[in-house]
Amino acid sequence: MLPWVYEFHWTVFHITFLLVFFSVFVVIVTTVVMAMRRTQQAEQQNKIDSILWHSDFEDLPPKARVCRHELSGEVKNRMCDNGFDCRSCKVHTFLVSQQHEPHSVQFETYGFTMPPYRLYHRGHAWVQEEKDGTYKIGIDDFGTRIIGRAQSIELPEIGTHLSVNGKGMLVRKQNAEIRILSPIDGKVVEQGDAEKGWLLKVKPDNKEKVTAHLLKGDEVPNWIMREMERLQISFATSGVGATLADGGELVPDFHKHYPKADWDSVLGQMFLEA
Repeated sequence: MLPWVYEFHWTVFHITFLLVFFSVFVVIVTTVVMAMRRTQQAEQQNKIDSILWHSDFEDLPPKARVCRHELSGEVKNRMCDNGFDCRSCKVHTFLVSQQHEPHSVQFETYGFTMPPYRLYHRGHAWVQEEKDGTYKIGIDDFGTRIIGRAQSIELPEIGTHLSVNGKGMLVRKQNAEIRILSPIDGKVVEQGDAEKGWLLKVKPDNKEKVTAHLLKGDEVPNWIMREMERLQISFATSGVGATLADGGELVPDFHKHYPKADWDSVLGQMFLEA
């Protein structure tokens, strides 16, 4: 049936066969090449995100790099040196093995609603496991309040692969762009919105360790308390120097109270952009 086959003849049937054969062949080759290119691009993006995150992490102030086990009261004065990725931290593994009682949980923390069925990333994204094995992702109450009304939220396309501490989404507010870090590794399978109460649904790469690095239980209220302190400091360094809280909670519409604040700098610090 092919030209180099013995007794091949250039008939209409053979020519039609060749056209179909080579069309299918070209489609297969093109599909394979495009898949390889997408894989290569994803790997490159993951490397870029990793380099960017580690650079930002090294520039974070000490108050932003506190170990989660200091937040829970298990250790004193310990800084994280692993980019908030507890999955590969030997100290975290050891301390978890020494725990005998489960952490207590709180529904509300210093005026912020932080449901105990969710886990929290240090960049203010929450993660919630679904029955089908996927995970919903959103911005936590603290992050939502300090952002205020966003002009737009740029979400990764369905099929995009996310890496822990890489860019998860981009929030635009006036002249500021806030990069929300991805809290887990996985592939985006659905986009959400404010009405749904979540922004992304992700299928994890590794179900066993997908959330080992996220905050939970007693770590959360202590973390939020320190975040309030960091927020106060970030306003002071931006030239405002005013009290942000009233009775332990953020004052209503506090963005309107501080029009002279360097919001790009404040939001960058609070969302771990160094």
